[in-house]
Amino acid sequence: MLTLHGLFAFELVCYLTVTLLLVRLFFDHLHRRTQETSFNGPPSPSWLFGVSKLLAQSSDSASLYERWSEKYGLVYTISATLGKSCLVLCDPKAVQHFYSGDTYGYVQTSATRALVKSMFGHCVLWAEGATHKRHRKALVPAFSPAAIKAMLPIFYDSAHKVKSAWDSILAAEAPDSNSTIIDVQEWMNRASFDTFGIAGFGHDFGTLRGEPSTIFRIVDAFITMRPGLAGSLQIVLGLVFPWTLKLPTAFRRLGDQLDANLGEIAREVLASSRTDEGTEGNTGDRSIMGVLLRAEKSDSQMNMSTNEILAQMKVMMIAGYITTANCLMWCLVELAQKPELQNKLRQEVSQIPCEDATWDQLVDGLPYLDAVIHETLRLHPPMGETTRVATADDIIPLSYSTKTATGAVTDRISVSKGQLITVPIHTMNTSCRFWGSNAKEFHPERFLGDKSGIMKDLPGHKHILTFVYGPRMCYGRNFAITEMKAMLAVLVCSFAFEMVDGPNAEVGVIGGLLSVPVIADGDGKTIPLRVRRLE
Repeated sequence: MLTLHGLFAFELVCYLTVTLLLVRLFFDHLHRRTQETSFNGPPSPSWLFGVSKLLAQSSDSASLYERWSEKYGLVYTISATLGKSCLVLCDPKAVQHFYSGDTYGYVQTSATRALVKSMFGHCVLWAEGATHKRHRKALVPAFSPAAIKAMLPIFYDSAHKVKSAWDSILAAEAPDSNSTIIDVQEWMNRASFDTFGIAGFGHDFGTLRGEPSTIFRIVDAFITMRPGLAGSLQIVLGLVFPWTLKLPTAFRRLGDQLDANLGEIAREVLASSRTDEGTEGNTGDRSIMGVLLRAEKSDSQMNMSTNEILAQMKVMMIAGYITTANCLMWCLVELAQKPELQNKLRQEVSQIPCEDATWDQLVDGLPYLDAVIHETLRLHPPMGETTRVATADDIIPLSYSTKTATGAVTDRISVSKGQLITVPIHTMNTSCRFWGSNAKEFHPERFLGDKSGIMKDLPGHKHILTFVYGPRMCYGRNFAITEMKAMLAVLVCSFAFEMVDGPNAEVGVIGGLLSVPVIADGDGKTIPLRVRRLE
């Protein structure tokens, strides 16, 4: 039992603790006010949610960011959860500086890390600083040019499986017209899913053969599911209260189901790879799994634990599958809407002899195919924005002088520790300021010729931010690009693609994690295209 003296001492300690906390918060606020450069921005519709709810529920958040940029400049402030402010960067030099400091000077929010950890574990997407560097060093060899070249036969095998399946569908449904409607999205999902399973882990899911796959069904539902009001609230509140991410909403339950099934498959593949390692004919050393197993046994700085390996497997299965399938689908939709560009691509690819294009031809010999892929990546990035928090006070340089909230003109920004910063990737990729008046149009020719446009001011792979930039630049980008080139080369040479309702048919967008194309008046889930066999 506490004595009066002890009770008084306890109360005094509590009082002093609260007082010190309030004093610290006051001085932190004062420090930010004196250190940060303030900017104007759109009014906050809600102190609780700021503009977060508006962005989360919008199917075209890029347009929101762009309208704000046109009104307030290339640097402006938006309101985040619970009255927090978030600095938005649309200035090329500022964006380059921001991404260059990723994982050290600018890190993921606690909510983002909590969400990634709960879904995948201690993976490369979760890691920061030295841990991220170690993970990346262990993974990069699996995506070297030599490694991807060795995987090329797997990419072509999946492409020809799709071709054979479609030939069978056409023979059964349209023996005379050689034309029928096919849910192309479903087939791109299957092809990408099976390809990554084999190339990455030596595991054939068999979805191209029609074999059922629980994990395929869950992933498909997960990427097309809209979080809904409860899910949106959970994500928004998670920016401040990470524990809310564990509440059992429908979105969270689907995520848990995804995690459980991915974990089970990952353990099976890992156990099988360990058993088969070193056996005659084993190709694990060239696979992603082979690289992970070597990292597990390594005594160097690349050493990874079993749990880390499982986490990498899960996140790469998702990232490697859904982003590639989604880009392929958008690519076919864009080509179906512009038959003249589809014909131009077909003419280039058809110049190659009957055999599949070689590695050297895919890399350097098919410039229009390369342009079509990158124009699709520019217009339809899988991730629409990047948000980080500053770990220390910093000065960010600007390409263009801009006005602050006080009306002063500056060519640099002062940010303080704890400042939220966002780069709207989709907006930067499609900005008329950087890409010209046709920035919103599908125009592959912009990646051909001397490419002398102002877009060279932008950082990133081929000056697009789809794969971001800096330490977190996507290490699997060449894997995805090569897979897409192989698939597209085979299909465009074999089939013509048309929108069911004509080239001017309206295409909508759904999805919580990705911008998935759908026919505006369709079932809201699929993209059926008319597929015609070429003679």
